[in-house]
Amino acid sequence: MKQKHADHEMSPFPKFRRFEAIMLRSIQRMPMIHGLLEVDVTRARAFLRDHKAKTGESLSFTAFIIACLAKAIDENKSVQAYRKGRNQLILFEDVDVNTQIERDMDGQKPAIPYTIRAANRKTFREIHHEIRATQREDVAQAAEGMGFKALQFLPTFLFRIGWWVLWRIGRTYPQVWTKYMGTVGITAVGMFGKGAGWGIPLTGHTLYITLGGIAQKPGVVDGQIAIREYLSLTMSFDHSIVHWRPGSALHRATERPH
Repeated sequence: MKQKHADHEMSPFPKFRRFEAIMLRSIQRMPMIHGLLEVDVTRARAFLRDHKAKTGESLSFTAFIIACLAKAIDENKSVQAYRKGRNQLILFEDVDVNTQIERDMDGQKPAIPYTIRAANRKTFREIHHEIRATQREDVAQAAEGMGFKALQFLPTFLFRIGWWVLWRIGRTYPQVWTKYMGTVGITAVGMFGKGAGWGIPLTGHTLYITLGGIAQKPGVVDGQIAIREYLSLTMSFDHSIVHWRPGSALHRATERPH
């Protein structure tokens, strides 16, 4: 319950956010390296705009990026490897992309985690339709299916113990981690503002993509200077597993929208 005072207002800190704070403390210890990139998405954005003008259908830009990400990872699956114990790595065949999808709930649009399974074996259209179907799904039903409803009644100290156990098991048996969290993650912070800008995430994934803002800047195309649209994109890697190589594959994939 909110309490108003003369110079401030006090409101309860949601339990789910408290749980997130506990999880982030574990994630902070990972040796992440972040690459701040600019990706030319002019052709992709033009394709999406032209499609909407012709058909009235708004295709998901996030779905396009996920399709590109999955295609790039499919060429180099080592970027979604996870350590099994101290001496082994597990390389997963399927690219399971964990993302945040906004859903309508009581006039608000909370972002709820969702994993697109085997995204490397799906087309851009299939991923788009899956995202749209998820957005239409009943929020309460989705949250209950993922266990969020049960978490509301779990004492914080029990969650702390449970998360520690899950974290340790996930570091020892990566299949447990990827079952709930996917093999890679992607989130978008560019929706909160216009212009260029990068985000630096906290993540437990070996590879995590953060989509920032989109800005118009001069670029060189076929030897000519032209105004292009550039997406600010952060690629974050667990440096104990991945060394810097895969950025070029993502560049190539995003610049081939058709």
